[in-house]
Amino acid sequence: MRTGQKERRTKETQISVKMNLDGTGKYSVNTGIGFFDHMLELFSSHSGMDLELTVKGDLNVDAHHSVEDTGIVIGKLLHELLGDKNGIARYATSYIPMDETLARTVIDVSGRPCFVFSCDGLKGKIGEFDAELVEEFFRAVSSYGMLTIHTEVLYGNNLHHIAEAVFKSFAHALHDAVAIVGNSVPSSKGVLE
Repeated sequence: MRTGQKERRTKETQISVKMNLDGTGKYSVNTGIGFFDHMLELFSSHSGMDLELTVKGDLNVDAHHSVEDTGIVIGKLLHELLGDKNGIARYATSYIPMDETLARTVIDVSGRPCFVFSCDGLKGKIGEFDAELVEEFFRAVSSYGMLTIHTEVLYGNNLHHIAEAVFKSFAHALHDAVAIVGNSVPSSKGVLE
């Protein structure tokens, strides 16, 4: 069973995450940032991964540390739960429409962090949330999860729709990439690290 938990405590944030990669999309999320909670709930629901997450951060400064550090912890936990990556699909692509918006995420669970984010319209505020933090979250997930992630918004106007399409496309691609489809490491090298 690919289930585990991780905590991280700094002077800026205290984070606790539990995940089950083979869950049903159940979630309990409290970051203190309403829009970010919404996006993480969507991630859990659409990936089918169970997620329990609490964050206490220095929101008196802004949301940056809380969002980025959450990405760090989720990335580290994903990397641990995937282990040697035996049997996973490894690659996946997901296109997700959200009304006028279309987003695409392509993932390689390669053991090599690489992050390409082509979402020029994702700037400004979504309520009280800085839209630019979406990129910071996924950069942290990629770096600490040792994942290659390419995300692109092909078109869209509404910032809420753009962010939602990005989180949903990531969730669906990750679900497919980590699915168990075989019984060997999907690499000609015999190892993914």
